[in-house]
Amino acid sequence: MAKNMQPIAKRCKALGISPAVMGYSKKVTNRNSNNGMRKKQSEYAMQLKEKQKVKFIYGVLEKQFYHYFELAERKQGITGENLLTLLERRLDNVVVRLGLASTRRDARQLVSHAHFTVNGKKVNIPSYLIKVGDVIEVRERSRSSVKFTNMVGENAPVVLVPTWLERDKDALKGKVVRMPERADIDYDVEEHLIVELYSK
Repeated sequence: MAKNMQPIAKRCKALGISPAVMGYSKKVTNRNSNNGMRKKQSEYAMQLKEKQKVKFIYGVLEKQFYHYFELAERKQGITGENLLTLLERRLDNVVVRLGLASTRRDARQLVSHAHFTVNGKKVNIPSYLIKVGDVIEVRERSRSSVKFTNMVGENAPVVLVPTWLERDKDALKGKVVRMPERADIDYDVEEHLIVELYSK
């Protein structure tokens, strides 16, 4: 499986993303402090940057990202919004949104190592697309690990779960109550630029 091993803080600065979006609230970098002095970007450069931003946030490589774009184009509605909601439905992203992993990289590894079930069945595919009514749960045999025992009880971290998901705070599981919408995307992106880039 291909991995994106780019330095988080450096890449966030280049793409204009807050490290908090990636789950790294304390990561900073002082490199290229004169970043704001760069020349005005071309239309193509802005479109490319938006695509790279979304790919980096979700940890998706080009071939898979274009596949999502093709799916989004075939669906009814606005292509750019369809693209973002498809990416939000990825199992690794849902695991992060439920607070069962701190970052998408972490979630991708946990899913790949089969620590989660969907509707009681083991799923080890990070790109698995969830549906309304799906129940995502930490496997019984994985619950005793330190990684998961710290997520329940008095010392459990406070997690802001989006309204399209529902988490049982006393158990390591959550449910999809509705499909994610454009308004649920919590980072700044101009998805119409991505559509324009692929439409050339």
